[in-house]
Formats: sequence, structure tokens, C-alpha cells
Amino acid sequence: MIMTSTRSRRETIEFEHPFRITSFERILPAGSYEVVSDEELMEGIHELSLPSFRPIATMILLPAPRGSFVEMVAISSIDLSDAREPMRSCSVEHVSVDLDKNRTALNIVVRQKLAEIERNTKALRGLPPQPKPELLAAPARPLGGAPPELKGPGRDRRIDACRGLALWCIFLNHFPNNAGSWLTLRNYGFSDSAEMFMFVSGVTCALAYGSAHARDGWPGVVTRTLRRSWDIYAAFLLLTVACAVMVYLSGGDRLADESNTRLLLEYPGAALAHAAILQYRPVNTDILPIFVVYHLLFAPLLWLLLRVPNTALGASLLLYAMVHVFGWVVPAWPDKVWFFNPLAWQLLVVLGAWYVIAGKRIWPLMSCRVMLVFAVLYLTLSLVVALSWWVTALQDLVPPAFAKVIYEVDKSNLAPLRLLHFLALALLAVWLVPRDWRALPMPLMRAAILCGENSLAIYCIGVLLALASQIVLVGISSGFAMQIALSLAGILLMIAAAALLDSIRIKPRRQPR
Repeated sequence: MIMTSTRSRRETIEFEHPFRITSFERILPAGSYEVVSDEELMEGIHELSLPSFRPIATMILLPAPRGSFVEMVAISSIDLSDAREPMRSCSVEHVSVDLDKNRTALNIVVRQKLAEIERNTKALRGLPPQPKPELLAAPARPLGGAPPELKGPGRDRRIDACRGLALWCIFLNHFPNNAGSWLTLRNYGFSDSAEMFMFVSGVTCALAYGSAHARDGWPGVVTRTLRRSWDIYAAFLLLTVACAVMVYLSGGDRLADESNTRLLLEYPGAALAHAAILQYRPVNTDILPIFVVYHLLFAPLLWLLLRVPNTALGASLLLYAMVHVFGWVVPAWPDKVWFFNPLAWQLLVVLGAWYVIAGKRIWPLMSCRVMLVFAVLYLTLSLVVALSWWVTALQDLVPPAFAKVIYEVDKSNLAPLRLLHFLALALLAVWLVPRDWRALPMPLMRAAILCGENSLAIYCIGVLLALASQIVLVGISSGFAMQIALSLAGILLMIAAAALLDSIRIKPRRQPR
């Protein structure tokens, strides 16, 4: 069902030179003219964006040849744009009155047809309202870092690239005493790749489930969230068993404690039962149970974001604050603590989804230079503090009272300093990485995009590769060369696995004509 309503816009246009329109044979003098635009509102029940108006007719008020009456003449955007251009002759006195009537008549017919085609095309496609005449000559170029559109022009490769880079960094950080982790964000600020992965996951959920809502309605959204939750749940259980098998085959008691798989090896029944209800997790698998819950709850979250986005974000911020004020946690087994507290980390997922749906409202604030200066200053401060943990000479630059507060940066509950650090990084990335970034087609970024497109499988492979690398470091050698070799080999294997998954991905068969 479609509801329609109309409105009229009036604006005054200043013509600095004499001009001509196709509906008039005579040349009109320079001056101020009033333009009236009739627009029709098109609003469908499946629209995710704000209602838009499409132009129906545009009229210009002209003085009648005789008397004091005013004549209203229809004009198209093409005619209006051409009329605002200065006439090619030197002055109106030099314009010849004896024009070639056949040529003039032909031009009038051609331009009328073009204007009619333009109006019909806009009406069929439901394009946004006609821009003001002042913008016709130089249309505004969209900002490259603007929020992704729910119905944008194709897949935004920056999102997949961010997920792929985050997966590589997570792998490098997952096995201890790895020199390759110095290539990640962990050692240069308060946050790391986990925040980026969570935020980008919220963005992708809003885009994917928002498109499902526009295409199939809420039943399609619920179906897709249930299917994705099941995929992540099954992957988590399989990954849990695979980690226990690898530790058992390696025969390392120390590794069993470090990977939190001893309980599964000694009490398999109880451990698997608690894993089935997401209360038991081996090390480095904590993020998967969180995403099972987040995807299950994303349908009601999307419903709120589409109707009251600021209220939904405010509720998420309130829950985050309650975690830090009252210490709320989710029960787990056996230590009763989730390393990634879902009550706190949900803020990044909600924030990513809110950015897609309502981010345009704060874009003027984000794109101002004052915010960029504050972001750079905070990132510089966090860089000095993070490096002071490793470089003794930098410790004197941090005041003791300030250091006592700064050094207690809790990752489990997403400390506010970590959250602010990630937001500053995200703001800087929006400024520096446009949608058509030249580095995206390069081989390294293409490999990251490939891993990002297969994030679930690559994450699970990365966990197993990190565990295998830890086994090699403990059993064979823990030297610098071995650490670098394992880091490079792991990333190359992740890229190869992503390429293999992309090549065997089932594609819909082409229907015979």
C-alpha cells in the first residue's frame, strides 16, 4: 500500500543575464523570477529511510507581454539549468531577431522531449527531490567516509577489509610471546582489534538484516538471525572439541591449563553440557557464544533502531554504565565470569548498527575538524602511555596519579578508556579511508577482504592456528625467527582457506529461459 501527498516549494532565482526558455519565443530580461515546484511524497511500508519527495511539475512565473498580469509557464530542470547559463552573445542588443524558425522549432521539440523523458524517469524510479537550481551546475560530492547505506550501491569493501585485518590481528595476539603482535593495535593504545571486530559486526548485521527486512519483512529477518545463530553455535561446539583434541594429541599438561581444556579432557560430560548452554569456553573462543546471543536478539534490536534509534542507543549506554557501576556479569562455568562480558560489549554492536541507520544525523559533528583534533590528541596520549609499559624512559612522562588510573584498563568489561580509544580510531579512519580508497584493489587488501567475507570460518581457523603455533613454540623453539615464521605462515594459511572457501561457495543456479 502506498500513501501519497503533495507539497509546493517556492524559491526566488536571480538571473544575471538575459535568458530564453523553450516555451517562450522572446528573450527574457535579467532579474528575479519566482519558481514554484510541486512535489509528491512517496512512502512505502517497507522503506527503511526517511520519506522522500519526487518532483511532479516545476513552474516559473513570467511577466505577460502586455499588461500587468503574470503568466505561469512549465519548465524542466534542463531548461532551468540552461536558462541560468550566461547567453553566448555579447549583449541583448546584438542578438539577431531574425532567427531561423525551423531550427528554433526543432530545438524546442527536442528539448521538450528530453524534459518529458527526465520527468518520467524520475517518477518511475522514485528518485529524491529535484535539487535547487544553485546546485545544478556543481553537484555536491558525497563524503567518502559517510555511513554505509542500507540500500547502498553495492557492497562496501571497507567493511570486509576491516574484518579481515581484525581477524589477522586477533590471530597474532592469540598465541603468547609472539613478536608478530607488535604489528597489531594492542601495543600502541588502550584498545585492540576486538573492539574493531565487534563494531564492524554491528555494521554488517544492520546492513544484512536491514536488507532482509526491506526484501522479506520481519519473517525474513527472524529466519536469517536464527540461521546465523545456529551456524555460530555449531561452529563454537566443533571448535571446542577440536581444541581439546589438539591439546590431547600434543600431550602437554601445561598447555591444557593455559587453553582451559583440562576440564573438558578430565570431565568431558560436564564440560560439554556447560558448553552446550554457552557457560564453558576454551581460551580464545569466548567471542563466539557472545555472537550467538547477539544474533538471536538482533531482530528486536533492529525493530527498535528503525523506530526509535536514539532510544535504543540510550538503553545500550545505560546498560553499559550499569555494568561498571554495579559490576553486573553473566554466569559462567567454572569461574563464573565471561572474559568478554556481553552486557558491556553489546554497546559496540549496537553502536555499529545505530551508525548505519541513524549515523547521518551526527555526521556534521563527526566531520568537523575540532573532533578530529581531539581524536588525534587522545590517540597520542594513549600511544605514550601504552609504550611506557614497555619503554622505561617514557614512564617519567606519565604522572603517577594519572598512571594509577590509566594502567587499570579492563578489557573484560570494555573499560571507558578502551571505548574512547576505539571511537577516536574510528573517527580518524572515517577521515582517511574513503569508499573508493585506492589501496582497496591492492593484493594485500584484497586478501583481507577475502578473509572478511568468510569471517566465521576464518576466525575458527585462526583459533586453531594460534593453538598450533603455541604448541610449536613450547615443543620446538620459541625464538624470534620461529615467532615471525609462525605469524606469516598462519596469515598465509588463513588467506588460502578464505580463497578455497570462496571458490567452492555454492552459487544459485541460473534458471533456464
